Amino acid sequence: MKTLINRQFDFMGKRRVAFAISAVLIVASIVSLLFQQLNLGLDFTGGTLVEVRYGVAPSLDAIRQILEQAGFRDVAVQTFGASTEVLIRLQQDFDPDVGEQVVGLLRAEGDAVELVRAEFVGAQVGEQLRDQSGLGLLVALGVVMLYVAFRFQYKFALGAVLALFHDVIIVVGIFSLFQFDFDLTVMAALLAVIGYSLNDTIVVYDRIRETIRTSRIDDMPAIFNEAINLTLSRTLATSGTTLLVLMALLLLGGDMIHYFSIALILGVLVGTFSSIYVAAALLLAVKLERKDLIPPKKEDLEEGEEELP
Repeated sequence: MKTLINRQFDFMGKRRVAFAISAVLIVASIVSLLFQQLNLGLDFTGGTLVEVRYGVAPSLDAIRQILEQAGFRDVAVQTFGASTEVLIRLQQDFDPDVGEQVVGLLRAEGDAVELVRAEFVGAQVGEQLRDQSGLGLLVALGVVMLYVAFRFQYKFALGAVLALFHDVIIVVGIFSLFQFDFDLTVMAALLAVIGYSLNDTIVVYDRIRETIRTSRIDDMPAIFNEAINLTLSRTLATSGTTLLVLMALLLLGGDMIHYFSIALILGVLVGTFSSIYVAAALLLAVKLERKDLIPPKKEDLEEGEEELP
């Protein structure tokens, strides 16, 4: 008889604590989204883009302070390609003279600045992008549910999709709480988080299914602990190496992908937590049993009936 190996980490024994942590984070995220909402970037809200070229690499913080002191609101400054190319985003209606106004303010500080372009990003385009991005997230979650239900069982699909909702809501809630800029790069990061978290969840689910089929006991929490511990080293190695790369992007990638990197870092951390606790523990909440995965045995042959070769 195959017995389960004793492991150090009792994940399922702490599932109620994990659920409480997740509930607090989700409630805080929803409250922040309702009352504070997201700090949408120009991709969604519309506004003015001004690109300037310096002779030497400038201080982005100094540029931001100069423009804010001059009365411009919601100023976002980042390098664009070379360190001397600066892209300035102003969340306001377009003015034909805004480019010259910005350059005049920057030249007043003694810097050699050249106007490259000044253009308007319409709010109507932003609304279309927002709707299409939201639809993309919903379609992705729907496809995930169908895939997991087909590969495993509908209870697994329910757990996987709820875990993905958990990850996305918390990441978006943190962006709302701290008023980080939410633009299309962050939306792309959310889609990447869905893929990463799903991959991690599938690995755990696959091990849970195999452990249920091969074990001789009906203690589901013990079976789940065994399966999660068997995949723990792989999960931590994958998350750890991914976080190293993302930290490098955050520190060295520049302003263009700053919030993209933050969204992915949050997604990896929350996704790893949900793969271990939320996705697996939800299977216990929906009463997953051995019979859900193991087909019923054939009825015993009737007495006197010969078995066919």
